[in-house]
Amino acid sequence: MKTSRLARETAKIGKNAEVVTKRTTRSFAASINGFAAADTQAFAVKQAAESDDDSSSLSSLGSPGPFDIEDAPSMLAETPKKRKRGTPIPTTAVTEASSIKLETRTSPRKAGINGSPAKIKKGRKQPAKKVVDHDSGEVTIHPPANWEEIYSLVQQMRKKVLAPVDTMGCESLAEETRSPRDRRFQTLIALMLSSQTKDTSTALAISNLQTSLPSPPGFTLEGILAVPAPTLNTLIHPVGFHNNKTKYIKATALLLASHHNSDIPTTIQGLMSLPGVGPKMAYLCMSAAWGRDEGIGVDVHVHRITNLWGWHKTNGPEETRKCLEAWLPREKWHEINHLLVGFGQTICLPVGRRCGECVLAERGLCPGAVVKKEATVKRKRVEVEKSEEEAVAEAVMIVKEEGG
Repeated sequence: MKTSRLARETAKIGKNAEVVTKRTTRSFAASINGFAAADTQAFAVKQAAESDDDSSSLSSLGSPGPFDIEDAPSMLAETPKKRKRGTPIPTTAVTEASSIKLETRTSPRKAGINGSPAKIKKGRKQPAKKVVDHDSGEVTIHPPANWEEIYSLVQQMRKKVLAPVDTMGCESLAEETRSPRDRRFQTLIALMLSSQTKDTSTALAISNLQTSLPSPPGFTLEGILAVPAPTLNTLIHPVGFHNNKTKYIKATALLLASHHNSDIPTTIQGLMSLPGVGPKMAYLCMSAAWGRDEGIGVDVHVHRITNLWGWHKTNGPEETRKCLEAWLPREKWHEINHLLVGFGQTICLPVGRRCGECVLAERGLCPGAVVKKEATVKRKRVEVEKSEEEAVAEAVMIVKEEGG
């Protein structure tokens, strides 16, 4: 095997190191240091080994002070050498365990109502239950066990935050200076425009009709009958599906003038017979325009939120309406829509629910609360400590292997 001149010189020094037991020369220490150094310092190491003047050899290496054999372990630790396979390493293991938290699901942790981060707890579903009397066969619906507490807490949260429905809801858009008949008509038109449309867009369209239709008659049944369809379509352009709604409004105006004495119908069936009017609009219009609570107006917010609470498991707003009317007190039929629509606009959003701001999630009353999960993983770090004698012995063994 061909070896370099530097390796041969180092091997000779290693053999001499075995014989010398009384004194360890500085030249031997310099040789070990030179073996671990870069090739640019190899020639200086050779001069240090051959020279009798220790101070001149050390100065040629650029060392800041005299070298001692006790410094060998620290130098060898900087440039570790390859160890012979099978050679045991006497070690002293010191283990230190550190705990690391990994987030497996992230959700925004908003500040609680009192300013501190809310601790979210997932609630248990307590739906309404059907109880059948075996003697009479009569079916009784028992309401959810905690519905009154949930309802009361939502009312408290709604008082602290102003929602768009509070200022731009369909019930509040009619002109107060108009006659009761004209206000009922404007409420009906506002409900027709609100379908699949945000309250802000509905309020803008109603404002266009109130300010842009020629006066007299202005925004009345007669004014809608007189305005051309293209002009009406332009005025209600902010709402969704304005082309279809233009047709529905014109057809509804004709039916009201010819079949309902130029006023809106007084029954749910009459309201639902109008083009573009469904159950939700009919029940809300009956309550807002005529002051009669004949049913619950269930929109997407009411349907979604009551299912999140676990009050029932329904597939659509109409099925949700029937379930709620089976046990909810009649005096709350009108206000529940306004209450949950505002709650769905401010806290329980369709996308990105703010469970960190919700008292129901904090108290563990909402089964649909988004809970942040955490997993703990332990990682171990092992530190190996070697004595100075063991490090020197290993260094000599490496020199012998390279020289052999």
